Amino acid sequence: MCHVVKQLLFGLGVGPTIVELDRDASGTDIHALLFHLSGAAVVQPQLVVPAVFVGGKFLGGIESVMACHINGTLVPLLRDAGALWL
Repeated sequence: MCHVVKQLLFGLGVGPTIVELDRDASGTDIHALLFHLSGAAVVQPQLVVPAVFVGGKFLGGIESVMACHINGTLVPLLRDAGALWL
């Protein structure tokens, strides 16, 4: 996961599950599964990484996460998913 996204989530008090695809022996298979789960094939030809899922739903990459943070929707999204207790 991108350092910026990790720092943002940790800073908010979230303990994300992180899978570093380039450091995991099953990274290619996991990437293919994330590609399928995200619906990326419909929108774009490749999966953007970091691929951030909140509450089992694909949020997007760094641009989507930062946009949600800036517009104030990230914290409520994390809270509703049970990832944040504020």
